[in-house]
Amino acid sequence: MIERLRARLVAVRYMLATAWPIVLLTAVGLLVAYQFVAPEPPRRVTISTGSDTGAYYAYAQRYAALLAAKGITLEVRTSAGSYENLKRLESGEADIAFVQGGIVPPAENEDERPRALLSLGSVSYEPVWVFYRNEQRVDRLYQLDGRRIAVGEEGSGIRGLALQLLEANDIKANSPNLVPLAGLTAAEALQQSQIDAAFIVAAQEAPVVQVMLRSPGLRVVSFSQADAYLRRFPFLSKIVLPRGVVDLVRDLPPRDTVLLATTANVVVRDDLHPALATLLLQAMTEVNGKGGFFQRAGEFPNYKDQSFLLSPDAQRYYKSGPPFLQRYLPFWLAVLVERMFVMILPLVMISLPLLKFAPTIYTWRVRSKIYRCYGDLKFLENELRTAYDPLSHQSYVERLERIEDDASTRNIPLAFTDLLYTLREHINLVREKLRRLAAIHDEDKKR
Repeated sequence: MIERLRARLVAVRYMLATAWPIVLLTAVGLLVAYQFVAPEPPRRVTISTGSDTGAYYAYAQRYAALLAAKGITLEVRTSAGSYENLKRLESGEADIAFVQGGIVPPAENEDERPRALLSLGSVSYEPVWVFYRNEQRVDRLYQLDGRRIAVGEEGSGIRGLALQLLEANDIKANSPNLVPLAGLTAAEALQQSQIDAAFIVAAQEAPVVQVMLRSPGLRVVSFSQADAYLRRFPFLSKIVLPRGVVDLVRDLPPRDTVLLATTANVVVRDDLHPALATLLLQAMTEVNGKGGFFQRAGEFPNYKDQSFLLSPDAQRYYKSGPPFLQRYLPFWLAVLVERMFVMILPLVMISLPLLKFAPTIYTWRVRSKIYRCYGDLKFLENELRTAYDPLSHQSYVERLERIEDDASTRNIPLAFTDLLYTLREHINLVREKLRRLAAIHDEDKKR
């Protein structure tokens, strides 16, 4: 029983001696692979929106509810508008932000686009409403030259867009007639004839739009040159407000109205975790993917405003949808499996060849113990055959016994004991040869 246990311990020792190089190489492979494993996604991120009465804020609240179900806290922060949102992204105060299309000047080539910020895509149209008080119909912006126009507050996306459109019509941005009013404040000023026109960028359902559409004496500019604007400002789209859609009885508006529209875009820092980017894209699809007043079902999210480079995560999402694992596994489990896969794959690639050769290495290590004895035995046999010295007979016998003792004391696994017995047989053959040489020498002496 003790001998059997001892033999097993010997086999285990040989296995461990064989395994340590495999373990070492595997550990090195894991260490290298770990350098390419994305860290675990943070559980809290910040999104910068706009005012708490705007569409951006409403979208963010719905995103937050969907992300909360996946274990992610989306902190919603209000702001003065798109310019402040961009500053928060650049300073690291926010990870995600809504940015109105056209805020960033169009780049002459792709290298001039902001590199630290990436787009996840557009989520909705934002109609550009230009309301005015005038009995004469206005269908081109230059007709508002010399009028008092509300162009939005400093730092707002409305102001930046309004100034671009007005300057294209030779109305200078530093004109004293451009008033920093926005929203309901601008609507009230227009109704009270304190101003003559107002730029509003908001959805058709927004209260300020509904109030102004129904206000007596107010009209909406129908852009007769809409196609020309699209050529000069690629971030814009052309949409149509159908006749009577606001009020069928009062026939409001009294004719089809052509509007320009920018887009609401979700922009992120380029270090946003890929898993969070994908999760946010899924929320955008659920919240903004339905049909609306100006959009078709499935039209958003989409990469419409190309002021920012599209995130690689968004490219993959638009091409093939959510990652395979996130479709069938809970979010955190899917992330864990994806991270482990990056480490397990190189581990398998390294281990399979090593494990394939492990039995060969193990056998070689055991046999090498016996082969060393064979080396000594072979050297002795050659010496006896070529240079036998009768005076060194006793030395030959002692060397042969040492070889036999060495072989007998070697710890060899049971599976390889046949090699040991074979060695002992070969030792006996050499011993027998030594005896014959000694006998021949004695006979020669007698003669």
